[in-house]
Amino acid sequence: MRIVAGEARSRIILAPEGKDTRPTLDRVRENLFNILQWQCSGARVLDLFAGSGALALEALSRGAAEAVLADCDAKAVRVERQNVEALGFSDRARVMQADWRETLRRLAAEGKTFQLVFLDPPYAMEDLTSVFEALRAGRLVDADSLVVVEHQAGRTPQVGEGFLTVDQRKYGYAGIHMFRIKGEV
Repeated sequence: MRIVAGEARSRIILAPEGKDTRPTLDRVRENLFNILQWQCSGARVLDLFAGSGALALEALSRGAAEAVLADCDAKAVRVERQNVEALGFSDRARVMQADWRETLRRLAAEGKTFQLVFLDPPYAMEDLTSVFEALRAGRLVDADSLVVVEHQAGRTPQVGEGFLTVDQRKYGYAGIHMFRIKGEV
C-alpha cells in the first residue's frame, strides 16, 4: 500500500498481517480523496476502525491539521504507530488502542470535534446506528462534519435517524457512503 497524494505521496505504508483487517485499496482511496480534496485542508480527522490508518494518513498527507487513529486490535495499532512515525506525522497524529465505544467516550470527554470521520468497520457490522448515535451524542460531529463509511458494495449501512446521505459510490467489492448530520446537534 502507498500514500496516493500530498506531502507523503508514493510513500509505502504497512498493513497489519492476517485476515482481521481489510485495508482500503489504493484506487478506492484515490477516488475517495479526489471527492474529499477540499475537505482535508486544516481538518481534524477521526479514523475509527483504522486498521493500517491509511485513510487518516492520506488525509494528513493532503493537509489535515490532525488525526486520531483508533482500533481495538493490538497488531493494527502497532502498524498504525509505525506508519505515523515513518511518514513523519507524529506531531499531528494520535493513535488509540480501544474499541469504538471507549474511543468515542474518551474523545467526547476531551471535548474533541471532527470535520472528517472515517468508519471502516468489519463488513459484517452493517448496523452502525450505535456508532452514529455516539458521534452525535458526544458532540464529536456537527452539521459541517462529513462521516465517510466504507462497506461491502450493494449493502447500505444502517445509521439511524438524524443523518443524511450526501454521496455514495461503488468500487468493485467496496462501497462508500458519505453522511452529514441533519440540522443542529
